[in-house]
Order: sequence, then C-alpha cells, then structure tokens
Amino acid sequence: MSVYLHILSPGTHSLKYFYTGSSQVPNFPEFVAVGMVDNVQMFYYDSNNPRAMPKQDWMNKAAEGDPQYWERETGIAVGTQQVFKASIEIVKQRFNQTGGVHSWQQMYGCEWDEETGATDGYNQFGYDGEDYVSLDLKNMRWIATAQTAVITKHKWDQDRALTEGLKHYLTQICIDWLKKYVDYGKSTLKRTVPPSVSLFQKNPSSPVTCHATGFYPRSIMVFWRRDGDQVYEDVEHGEVLHNEDGTFQNSVHLTVKPEDLDSGRYECVVQLSGVQEDFVTKLERSVVETNHGNTGRTNPGAEGSGPSGLIIGAVVGVLLLVAIVCGVVIWKKKKDAKKGFSQANTSDDGSNSSNNTAPKA
Repeated sequence: MSVYLHILSPGTHSLKYFYTGSSQVPNFPEFVAVGMVDNVQMFYYDSNNPRAMPKQDWMNKAAEGDPQYWERETGIAVGTQQVFKASIEIVKQRFNQTGGVHSWQQMYGCEWDEETGATDGYNQFGYDGEDYVSLDLKNMRWIATAQTAVITKHKWDQDRALTEGLKHYLTQICIDWLKKYVDYGKSTLKRTVPPSVSLFQKNPSSPVTCHATGFYPRSIMVFWRRDGDQVYEDVEHGEVLHNEDGTFQNSVHLTVKPEDLDSGRYECVVQLSGVQEDFVTKLERSVVETNHGNTGRTNPGAEGSGPSGLIIGAVVGVLLLVAIVCGVVIWKKKKDAKKGFSQANTSDDGSNSSNNTAPKA
C-alpha cells in the first residue's frame, strides 16, 4: 500500500486532514488524525491520548485570538471517532464480515494558488485500504468506487444539506483557514533551503545514485543529463522522503557502463522550487562514493548526504510513515491528487479549521 502526498506547484498551498479509524489492530489507536499544511504536519490527535495538539510552534498562533481553538478541535476529533467506529460496523455488515482487522479512512482538504487565486477541494473515503466513495465537487454528487458503496452514495446524494455544507467548507472555510495557516507559518513554509548533493555506487556493477538531501520545499526535480539532454532510459527515480529536521531528500539512479564514469558526458541536475539556479554535479569517478571509501559529497553543509544519509533518511521516512499512518490515509492505488482528499459534514460557524461530525456510511 502506498501513501500519496500531492507535490504542489510553486505558489500553490494545501490544507489536508487525514483520519484513520480501525478495529482490532494490536497496539494501534482506534482513531488517529493528522493535519498538514503544505505537506508539513501541524496537527495531531489519537484516541490513546485524546487531546488535539499542535505539531508546529507557529500553530499556537491559532489559539492566541481564540482560547477555545484546541478544545474545539479535540471535540471534533472525539465526535468523528465515534462516527468512524459506527461506519466500520455498517460497512462490515455490507461485506458480511463479522470480525478481524478493518479500517475506515478519510482524506479531505483544499488547495489555493497564491499567484492566480484558483482554489480546489477534495473528498474521499476508503475501507480496508481501498477506495470506497468520493465527492465529485464540480457536479455535486457522490461517486461509489466499490459495489457495496452504492448504498452510501445514494444515501449521501439524497442529503443535499450535507453536500452543500461540504461545498461551502471546501471552497470557503477551508480556504480561509489555509490562508491563515500559511501566514502563521510563513517563516517555515515559505523558506528555501538548498540541497546537499552526492553521488555514490555500491559496487562497479551497480547503478550510480545521485542523492539530494536537506532541501526545502518539497517540490524538486532530480534527473540525469547526457551531453546536455535529459536521460530517460536506464533511469529509476526514488520517492521524496522526509528528513528528521523537516527537510526532504530524493534520489535518482542511473545504470551506466564503467567506462562512462570518466566520459564527462553525464551530470546530475537538481532543480528546487523557488531557486533559479540549477545544482549540477558532473559524473566523475573521483567524486563517486563507493564501498571502497571514495568521498563524493558536493554542496556540503546539510546533514544526511551520502549513502549513510540515504539509509538514515529512509529509516526516518519509514518511522514517519508509521507515525503518520495515524493520519495519512493509506490507499493501495495511487490516485490523482485531485481525487484524493475528503471532507465530512460541517457547520458554518466560521471558526473551525477542520470538519465537524462525519456522516455515517
């Protein structure tokens, strides 16, 4: 199963909430929730310690003018937890299931392009790791992606107040809070940190890896060029991973012949959002780090470069995945991000940043 986080274009900001309700999962909370702004975790709740809490210092600004902010967020999470528990039981009956490990998951959120003013909203539910039902916001109708979800689709289609409430939240309330959060965290969310780039190879027959780490924001392009043209064959791209310090890392692997190491034809190119200059590292045998101890770090100054940095970063990424599974919804299929977030029934008091009670399946 894969976790998919939408990589936003420059100038685009996102607010996302990820909920997971589960049953009979050993050593795992019955309900967990995570909120993220621009893919940075800023909110956390789980049923083992039932209190919503900030994950970024700048989130405390939300409570400066609203002392009840975190109490209200806790109340929302507690109410949603009960509805998720009921939804699991409802869907289990539809599948004729009596016991075992099961999950009911939700993603919702919105995006705002700071440059153009364009906005969008997303809505999706899943059951046991598979897509279940989602909201077509444009046409104001629900789409069932599982046969057993047709009942839920018809039930929610008939509840026009629910659908209209979702539209209002996703297109207005969510956007308003997104703008507030971006302003609260602008020193973090709008910063730019250049990458540290290194080349390494496990052994002479292994691909050469170009590893960029310590960069921010997440939006980055890492690729190989040969004689000035981008290489597509014999290239494998890695996923963007989190570093423990809040920065990111990414790698791209190139299969080359040993004689190509000193041909001068290849170079790794890193393009970071918000930075005009490309970071270019020419492929030369002398700068490729191997198990024999050659040093291949370039652009020094950021932690986590080289093979050890990649391994550490990957471990951190796995640990983060385990932690964020409390909030990041796990779907087996990677979906287009514009079909990837969901929202539950909301009220229109203009004060809540996340949703109120979610509808039962």
